Amino acid sequence: MDAHQPELDNPFGMDEQCTNCPGLCEVRENVVHGYGDVGGEFLFIAERPHAGADETGIPFTGDAAGERLQSILGDLGFVRSEPDAAEPDIQNAYCTYLTRCRHPERPPSDTEIDSCEPYLNAEIRMINPQILVPIGQRVLESMAIEYTTRRPDSFDIDTEHATTVRGRGFELVPMLELDRQTDADSEAFVQHVMNNVFSRDYRQTKGRQSR
Repeated sequence: MDAHQPELDNPFGMDEQCTNCPGLCEVRENVVHGYGDVGGEFLFIAERPHAGADETGIPFTGDAAGERLQSILGDLGFVRSEPDAAEPDIQNAYCTYLTRCRHPERPPSDTEIDSCEPYLNAEIRMINPQILVPIGQRVLESMAIEYTTRRPDSFDIDTEHATTVRGRGFELVPMLELDRQTDADSEAFVQHVMNNVFSRDYRQTKGRQSR
């Protein structure tokens, strides 16, 4: 798969009938794999699908949390559709999760996150983004283990929101959980990316294969 992909939805053809987590199979509506531009330089990662995405099967759609992220992506020039689009017209960004299934009454267990890790690792490897955007404390800590030199418990998402963290091979630009963000938080994230990421050659963070 290259940047001239035919589909934005689950472009790598990952298993949409996954049964690795018995506690989720009976309560989920959909397995929600990644969505977006496989040539994207920005990878947005949340902990699990919100209720809207569980219903639609497409990340960050169908509810207020999805509209907030789509609005942020639009402000950054990554989305050319409206914030409530059912199938966002996205470019230079890819959206995914630590876990691909939603339990309506609880967050994912550590075991469930571990079960989904191969999906996320494969997406990161195949997309080879420049910037990782961990959305929320749990995602930030998970990304810190692999991609930074800091202890995971040294990060606080409230402090790290809308900042740049130098990582191992990637830069991380953490974001508060979407359902905790105020409009001011969202604007701070957009302004940080525009003023401190777009304004310099972030591609120097790591060597990148030509597309």
